[in-house]
Amino acid sequence: MQNDRILRRWRRVDEPGLELMTLSRSRAGIDVRSTVIHAGAEGFGLRYRWELDASWRTRRLRIDRTDGIEMSLLIERSGDTHWRIDGEARPDLAGCHEVDVSATPFCNSLAIQQLGSAGGELLALFIDAPCLTCQPSRQRYEPLGPRAWRYVDKGVSDGFIARLDLDTEGLVATYEHLFEAF
Repeated sequence: MQNDRILRRWRRVDEPGLELMTLSRSRAGIDVRSTVIHAGAEGFGLRYRWELDASWRTRRLRIDRTDGIEMSLLIERSGDTHWRIDGEARPDLAGCHEVDVSATPFCNSLAIQQLGSAGGELLALFIDAPCLTCQPSRQRYEPLGPRAWRYVDKGVSDGFIARLDLDTEGLVATYEHLFEAF
């Protein structure tokens, strides 16, 4: 990560939708704030604030619906691979290394940062937007080149495969079939 403050915009390529994200780095870690508007068949809006440590590991994530539906979710890391959801321990999520929110490509950058250049598998705490439900989901990331990856879902969307291309900041620039930065 080169810049202290990054603005990123993504659009959906499969149906109408946009995301506007700001990432800010400090000595304390990384703060990410974003607004997501999904205007497809099942439209919804989300706002999230994602707090990461300097190693790109989730400390805390708050997601709020912004489309008139009163719904929010607070996720907090309570150990290396233990989590609290809305203040309650969730043993069913033990073993999850990182968070994956279905509505944003940002989370794939976190998984790649965790796995490093060799890639590999991890168990993700998968959040299904717009319903904001949580469950474990296994994922695999295979390096294809210096900034290119193959994502293989082995959990919630078992069998889904997509190419991910990263920009010079290490953020997803294109997510085959779903998102592209602009």
